[in-house]
Amino acid sequence: MHSAPTWDPHQYLRHAGHRTRPFLDLLARIANLPNDERPARIADLGCGPGNVTALLALRWPAARITGFDLSPQMLAQASMEHAGTTPGGGWLDFRPADAAHWTPEEPYDLIVSNAALQWVPEHPECFPRWIDGLAAGGTLAFQVPGNFTAPSHALLGELCDTPRWRGRLGDHGRRFVHILEPAEYLTRLADLDCETDVWETTYLQLLTGDDPVLDWVKGTALRPVLTELADDPEAASAFLAEYRHLLREAYPQGKYGTVFPFRRIFAVARKTRRVPTARRAS
Repeated sequence: MHSAPTWDPHQYLRHAGHRTRPFLDLLARIANLPNDERPARIADLGCGPGNVTALLALRWPAARITGFDLSPQMLAQASMEHAGTTPGGGWLDFRPADAAHWTPEEPYDLIVSNAALQWVPEHPECFPRWIDGLAAGGTLAFQVPGNFTAPSHALLGELCDTPRWRGRLGDHGRRFVHILEPAEYLTRLADLDCETDVWETTYLQLLTGDDPVLDWVKGTALRPVLTELADDPEAASAFLAEYRHLLREAYPQGKYGTVFPFRRIFAVARKTRRVPTARRAS
């Protein structure tokens, strides 16, 4: 069984602008939360360094917001930068939790997840539990990368599977491909009697600097490999050299930078106020 990757908040935040844009697009499609004349209760699953969690307080200034994450490094960064009373009089805190096993401990008005559920095997099986944990009229909203067949990821998996690296790295480059296609997400959520909006977008991100695609994946897809090779700097350097060469060929630098297409899948599911079909009396 693989150990969890070690995350580097500073590396992740090097491309914060591009990483934040899909969350802003997701946020724009979330309707008003239930109005019970009380502050909204919000959970952010896989909050990472907390930079997008803090954006929730701008949309719902009085909300009580909790970010959940498995990474001690990410939680430490999030707590240091963002925890405490928000300018609108709300509250923001961060707690350790595994999204695969997290169960709402109270009714939430919004459960949101930004580019995290791809790391959670069988996360669609969590949907019923999370929807149950929403207040009537509450919302589950998430976005996940949909680029696992892109060269950045395909080449990583192929490199890990070469004779030189197979014994050391195995499936580290492939093991976190746990997303569904948009239509499957729509069906899963609609079956839970949710008003569901699902869509996809491919962002043509223009990255700058030397080897920018390598720098990007160092913050995400490459973390399992870097974690596995952390005790062997020579091997890590050799792997990165091979992967860098492959990425340079797949993503050539142009006049204005390097174009890095990135597909994202979005879902917003609003819990209806009627009793779900599965629970109606027969």
